[in-house]
Amino acid sequence: MSEKLKVGILGGTGMVGQRFISLLENHPWFEVVTIAASPRSAGKTYEEAVGDRWKLETPMPEAVKKIVVRNVNEVEAVASTVDFVFSAVDMSKDEIKAIEEAYAKTETPVVSNNSAHRWTPDVPMVVPEINPEHTKVIDFQRKRLGTTRGFVAVKPNCSIQSYAPVLTAWKEFEPYEVVATTYQAISGAGKTFKDWPEMMGNIIPFISGEEEKSEKEPLRIWGYVDEEKGEIVPDDSITITSQCIRVPVLNGHTAAVFVKFKKQPTKEQLIKALEDYSGEPQKLGLPSAPKQFIQYLTDDNRPQVNLDVNYENGMGISVGRIREDSIYDWKFVGLSHNTLRGAAGGAVLCAELLKAQGYISAK
Repeated sequence: MSEKLKVGILGGTGMVGQRFISLLENHPWFEVVTIAASPRSAGKTYEEAVGDRWKLETPMPEAVKKIVVRNVNEVEAVASTVDFVFSAVDMSKDEIKAIEEAYAKTETPVVSNNSAHRWTPDVPMVVPEINPEHTKVIDFQRKRLGTTRGFVAVKPNCSIQSYAPVLTAWKEFEPYEVVATTYQAISGAGKTFKDWPEMMGNIIPFISGEEEKSEKEPLRIWGYVDEEKGEIVPDDSITITSQCIRVPVLNGHTAAVFVKFKKQPTKEQLIKALEDYSGEPQKLGLPSAPKQFIQYLTDDNRPQVNLDVNYENGMGISVGRIREDSIYDWKFVGLSHNTLRGAAGGAVLCAELLKAQGYISAK
């Protein structure tokens, strides 16, 4: 590309916003030109607005330090400076819905990390390797919003990334009943151990709203676009039940999963299906796409957060311990990086897909 697309980050001072800024530092297609946040940060340089709250291990990119933060509520002013925005705003669900649609109505595409629009029928919720065809619903959304360029697209919850891709790779064997327990890192709550010292050596057996997302969001991803109604219809062939537990880990969501299948695969077939699985990002060679989406680890003590969370720059899924089960057919352990594949990285890959499909372009 001769010229990079101009990107804005809504909610740029929070942990996910910081991750967006870090990931886009040397992106071949996108350049951060605008950062917007709450009115209390507006008018300060990004460096001043973040202060000592930079949460990543990598340093703040030099290119953004002197960008003057804008008020995220000044929609027209922010939108006029960019080709599209990533949304990581910290507001109520209704406020997020309203502000993301407001940006879309300025003819500015919005790629959101937030959950507010995940069940809006004409908003695609995309894992690019799994359901790239769902972006077709954008055409219906644009009619509703009265836009020609603007729309909202979202990525799903971080907790499902460690098992939904695995079950997708096994679709040919017709999984129909799933039990998933997730062990979720504190960065999923936007925290570090410095912010949340009571998590040291502790486990909390509840994460608000997480179990419903874990059970329902995969069904929407596996659904189809109803071209008559102009909406996504969820898959009804699988039932998922889950428990979601917060554990004292900084990055990395682990899942222990039990599966029943209508067809009876062998262990060798299951492993081969994982290793052979790839999708549109791999075919298109998108900049953030992992070369190998899912890896299978044969050691009994893998995957481990310390060893495997950064597989494929945090954009791949690690799986181990596929075993026959005495009640279900098979069980396995999955691991994904919750702020890379599960949050900002997944949204960046989604934006790359949308650009490749022609939905995002220069204004």
